[in-house]
Amino acid sequence: MNIEVDKLFQQQLGEWPLAAKNFNALSEVKTKEVSVNGVHYRVQFNPARIVSSAAKVDSASIQARKCFLCATNRPIEQKGINYKQYVILLNPFPIFPRHLTIPDINHVDQKIEGRICDMLDLAKKIDDYVLFYNGPKCGASAPDHMHFQAGNKGFLCIEKDVTNLPLEKLKEYKSAKLFLLNDNPRNSLIIKGTTSEDINELFNQIYHTLPVQEGESEPMMNLIAWYDKDEWTLILLLRKKHRPNAFFAKGENKLTISPASVDLGGVFITPLEIDFNKVNEKQILEIVSEVSMSKEEIINLLKK
Repeated sequence: MNIEVDKLFQQQLGEWPLAAKNFNALSEVKTKEVSVNGVHYRVQFNPARIVSSAAKVDSASIQARKCFLCATNRPIEQKGINYKQYVILLNPFPIFPRHLTIPDINHVDQKIEGRICDMLDLAKKIDDYVLFYNGPKCGASAPDHMHFQAGNKGFLCIEKDVTNLPLEKLKEYKSAKLFLLNDNPRNSLIIKGTTSEDINELFNQIYHTLPVQEGESEPMMNLIAWYDKDEWTLILLLRKKHRPNAFFAKGENKLTISPASVDLGGVFITPLEIDFNKVNEKQILEIVSEVSMSKEEIINLLKK
C-alpha cells in the first residue's frame, strides 16, 4: 500500500493548491535542537499548525462547527484511499514531509478502545510510516470523529530513543513484552511483539487499569506505532492533563503549545515564531512533566 499512498501524494499535490502550498512550505520551517535530561527534542516553527494547536475543543465549539473529517464536509479537492472502515487522506496542514490523516468513514467519537488491531494493521500496511493516535483531550483537534494520523518514519526523535535508551522490562504476555523507557519526564511505556492479538491483549490490560477523569470517555493518552522487521512497536504516552498552564498564561509566560503525539514523540510544534524563539530545555521539561504521568504514578497503576 506504500505505492498507492505515494501515488496519492503525487496526485493531490498536483491538484490541491492548499496542500501543495503547505507541503512546499515545510522546506522553509525553522527548527532547533534541544536536550532535555539528555533526551533529544526538536522544536519546529510551523505557522500553518495554528489551526490545530489553538483549536477550540470544548463541546460548544465542536457542536458549532462542521466536522472537517466527514466526507460531506471535506474540500472537494481532497481525495483518499479506502481501507476497511477508514479512508487514507493527505493532511493539508502537515508537520511531516509525508503526513496523513486516517479517519473512520463514520462520524463516531475519538476513542481507541477496540481499535488497537486496526492501528497495528495500518502500521503494517503502510510500513514506511509511523501511525499515531491523539486522545480526545490529548491534542486531537477533532475529538468528535475517530481518526489516526501517520507520518514518514525517521522524523520523530522517539523512534531512535526506543533503540538508544535503556528499557526496563515490566511484563510479558505471550509474544508481547511491556517495557518502561528511561526518558523521564515522558516515561514512555513500550509494547513490542510479533502478534497483534497479543499486543492488543496486553494493551487492554493496561487500558482498563488506567483512571478515567470525570466527564471523559477514556484514559488520557497518546499512542505511536510502527512495524519493522516482523515486529510492532507500540508506544503509550500516558497523560494527566490536556494543555499546560503556559498555554493559558498571559504575556511573557504564554506559549501556544498543545502537546500531542508528535510533541511528546520529540518534535515540539510552535505555530508562533515568538514561542519558537523562547522555548528552551526548561520549558519543555516543565510542559512534559505537567501533562505526563510520573514514573511513580505509572508503576503504582501497573501494580494492579
